[in-house]
Amino acid sequence: MISLRYHAVSIAAVFLALAVGVFLGSSGLSDRVLSAVSATRDDLSTQVDQLTTQRDALLAEQASADQFAARIGPSVVKGLLTGRSVAVVTVGATAADRDAVASLIGQAGGTTTGTLALTDAVTDPGRADQLRELTAQLLPTGAQLPAASDPGSLAGGLLAAVLALRDGKPQATADQAQAVVSGLTTAGFVTAGPAPAPADLVLVVTGSTFQGPDAGDAAAVPARLATELDRDSAGAVLVGRQGSAAATGAVGVARADRTATAGLSTVDDVDTGSGRIATVLALREQLDGKAGSYGSGPKADATVPA
Repeated sequence: MISLRYHAVSIAAVFLALAVGVFLGSSGLSDRVLSAVSATRDDLSTQVDQLTTQRDALLAEQASADQFAARIGPSVVKGLLTGRSVAVVTVGATAADRDAVASLIGQAGGTTTGTLALTDAVTDPGRADQLRELTAQLLPTGAQLPAASDPGSLAGGLLAAVLALRDGKPQATADQAQAVVSGLTTAGFVTAGPAPAPADLVLVVTGSTFQGPDAGDAAAVPARLATELDRDSAGAVLVGRQGSAAATGAVGVARADRTATAGLSTVDDVDTGSGRIATVLALREQLDGKAGSYGSGPKADATVPA
């Protein structure tokens, strides 16, 4: 007769066998999973090494290209801007980009009449109404603002009266120009400094892309500002760093509507040697009544003007 104890031992044996089976099975599974993870890790490590090598090679190529451009740049642009003047406006630009282009303008025979450094407040949607009101208040007597409502166009119209020569003559007196700059400085839209003297051409230098939920609106301000400066001067060029041709970059916004910005030249890689050469060549083509989009980003017509 099978006792209760026998049943208990049998049941215990069954459960023990199951436990051992589960343990052995899970150990095998763990080994397979571990093996698969290790293989994936090794594969990813190899890919990272390959990408790192490619990146280093590209950086080396770019450095070499920049060195070459720096050497030939003065020869390429020599005499292209002789007797011409350029006013510089910066919006989120680096000092290195600004100074490098200004130096090449000088080597092309041109002169920079000064720099007007706009602050981040100019591209802040929360301060757009204040900027609109201020443009009307500071507008010099006899000057006119464009028939637009966006802050970029209005600011561009105001600055054109200060920075751009019309038929070779200033549109505002020196006192009026300084009053405009002082008013914008007091409101926090411009970094303190003297007003640049009016010039034949205007160069607007920006950074790469704008950040945040209002990045597109922010990028539109310098794009429209440059467009308005172009309309009220002998020509303007809008430049930005690599990446500025994106939808949240000023160059990208300008290129998105070629009809509105038909007369404006753009360069999307001013942080490279070829981009700086392209900037000076674009300033020259503006004097010749031409315009184009240059660089390595989307919608560029060519790397540099022909």
